[in-house]
Amino acid sequence: MQDKFALPIYWQDHEDIAQELYEKYGDDFNEAKIYRIRFTELMQWVLELPNFKGTKEECNEGHLEQIQSAWVYEWRDNQ
Repeated sequence: MQDKFALPIYWQDHEDIAQELYEKYGDDFNEAKIYRIRFTELMQWVLELPNFKGTKEECNEGHLEQIQSAWVYEWRDNQ
């Protein structure tokens, strides 16, 4: 949900990113599917989020793992 007053999101904002991904993809991705997403694909999806302000160069595997886990928790919370 993009709004012009939304705060910028960066790589370390794992939970905010997960919430944005859940809002964008909803139940299209369940727990198993979320854990099977390639990191290259996940990184691209994050970079495309409307208020995301990080760069590709700032991304690392640790961030992507944390985002993946947070996305799973977000999905679980909404079931």
